[in-house]
Amino acid sequence: MSGLDARLVALRDQVREWGADFRRLGLALDRDPELIREHFDLPAVRYLSTMGIPPEYGNVPIPIAGNRFYGTLALERAIIMEELACADVGMLVASPGPLLAGVLVDLLADHEQKEWFYGRMLAEPLWTFFALTEPDRGSDAGGLTSTLTPVDGGAVLSGAKRYVGNACRAQLGVVFARVGSGPLGINAVLVETPAPGFSATALDSIGLRGARISAVELDDVHVPASRFVGRHLSPSRRGMWAFVQTFNLLRPGVAAIALGIARAAHEYVRDNRTTLRRDERDRLDELGRRITAARALVHLAARAVDARTSDGYLASAAKARASQLALDATRSACEFFGVGARFDHPQLDKLVRDARGLEFIEGTSNMQKLNLFQGLFTGKLDRDDPFRVGVGSPR
Repeated sequence: MSGLDARLVALRDQVREWGADFRRLGLALDRDPELIREHFDLPAVRYLSTMGIPPEYGNVPIPIAGNRFYGTLALERAIIMEELACADVGMLVASPGPLLAGVLVDLLADHEQKEWFYGRMLAEPLWTFFALTEPDRGSDAGGLTSTLTPVDGGAVLSGAKRYVGNACRAQLGVVFARVGSGPLGINAVLVETPAPGFSATALDSIGLRGARISAVELDDVHVPASRFVGRHLSPSRRGMWAFVQTFNLLRPGVAAIALGIARAAHEYVRDNRTTLRRDERDRLDELGRRITAARALVHLAARAVDARTSDGYLASAAKARASQLALDATRSACEFFGVGARFDHPQLDKLVRDARGLEFIEGTSNMQKLNLFQGLFTGKLDRDDPFRVGVGSPR
């Protein structure tokens, strides 16, 4: 079920080839995350800058083996993310593109909003952001305190967000805030960062430095009524429902990033320790088998959400499994090079830092396990057949 057809194998092989540029520039970008601005012409960066934009809105991605991949399916994104993260995750998360905000727009926005958002993205490479997390509350949507206060022609947005990727250099993005109490009182709005009252500052980070994790301040930012995402939908189809579906769709891709980091550590040992003792070969082989198994789970999770966006339990399992694998693989790789490995091998040091950072992206492992437990408790995930996936036609 997790095997790739010839079309997807061609995608994987092409992206793997593109990744050579990311691998070459990764350490330099880790020192200077703004280096990405000099490399918008790289094939992978160009592809990521429009990944997720449907063809009906004018996206014409680079053809691969006679096919065009729009990155609108979770399985395609998982393949792309693993290959580019294996090359260098910093370059991947530093690249401009619709990413999280684009998935929400695709899922929720009306035609006019999509035309505006995608049109901006196709005109030039732009960074976007997805602002949900708040200071002292994390990603607990029920505890959101940012507000949207109605005014003539729209609303004013006030509050603070924290740990928002690329916000300090983004041109537009999505912000979640309250229009009322309870889960139905949450709404997502499209915000342009030049708007008066919007400010974002990069936070110091040790891992995933390319993502420019930011703190955002919202001081009475005016939001036109036309920028309320999903304005044509009922309140029950916006807000909390929307970001749960968005995370379900994105989580296999995040798991694939963790998988790519684990694979990079495995390949580093393979390429730089050409002579291994028997016990070391066994350890390396075991790590390789764990990577293969995790990939099968990631692809299964992607197929599940492509078939039904609400089916995100396997995606949580994939994220938790792959994040732990990335931590284990990077630490294990250091052991092959002895004391001082992280000082003597900057690439390994970076992989360890990036793996640690990924644990906190899109929910920690504890949050993923809580989601899995909820699935088991409510009977939505079959304990005796957890890998049952209704892989029909993609959504």
